[in-house]
Amino acid sequence: MKDEKLQKALARMGLGSRRQMEEVIKSGRVTVNSGPATIGDRVEQGDEIRVDGRQIKYTAENEKRRRVIAYYKPEGEVCSAKDPEGRPTVFERLPKLTHDRWVMVGRLDINSTGLLLFTNDGEMAHRLMHPSNEITREYAVRVLGEVTSEIARTLTAGVMLEDGMAQFEDIKEGGGEGVNKWYHVKLKEGRNREVRRLFESQGLKVSRLLRTRYGTISLPKELRTGRFLELDKKDINTLTDLVSLRPRYGTGLHGAAKEKQERIKNKPLKARRSDNRNDSRSNSTKPKSSASPASRGTRNTRDRSNNNSNKR
Repeated sequence: MKDEKLQKALARMGLGSRRQMEEVIKSGRVTVNSGPATIGDRVEQGDEIRVDGRQIKYTAENEKRRRVIAYYKPEGEVCSAKDPEGRPTVFERLPKLTHDRWVMVGRLDINSTGLLLFTNDGEMAHRLMHPSNEITREYAVRVLGEVTSEIARTLTAGVMLEDGMAQFEDIKEGGGEGVNKWYHVKLKEGRNREVRRLFESQGLKVSRLLRTRYGTISLPKELRTGRFLELDKKDINTLTDLVSLRPRYGTGLHGAAKEKQERIKNKPLKARRSDNRNDSRSNSTKPKSSASPASRGTRNTRDRSNNNSNKR
């Protein structure tokens, strides 16, 4: 049996969405082994695929090198490939791929910061996000007000939101002064604005939200805002083990790429924030000391987002 459907293969190689590729095939612009292609054709290693006469190098998905990158999302970037309002997106600073594409694992809203994972393995991304696999996400959250022991019990027992029951797996104090307190929370799903909505259900407002871990991957201490690091074989395999995927040959970093990554770890690149490109907020002051409790066990506070946020 051949490897995969043609439109899926073309989409996976970064030529467009699956629906777009179906239209390209219907218009007669694609050939397989010198013959006209049709919707539903299946392709495998060794087939000659051409789009508008240009040959596309095809590699079966289970043969290509599995790659994963960790990106430190700054406030102000949108989690989509393109934004109709022209706002910066998280994809703009990712390394370019040839005949392949990055798939985002989970989302963060425009006002949230922290760890985002991207992979070129669509099946891996799907499994890491699927609720049935219960992959743990961890956040540092600054809350306006105090989470009493009663509120903490309620949030871990479960709260009925507009889209169903939701709960934190764990909630711990993270310090802070005055009316702003930091908390570290864990949950096993990623519904829209779920962390914020859980706190709001108890009359509390989240002023900052930072994702510090997704599954087995924590936000690297050497990673600065607006930068990415590519994960090596060991870290990638711990993720695939979580979702019962077999390891692949060639996974991770090799040669010059591995050496470059080590140099970045030893001498981290400076932070880059999306708002530096758009408005005068880049001149705002550094965060006050009240941010420090969230950094314990995660990273230095000078790399946290320097803007106040009101939404997740």
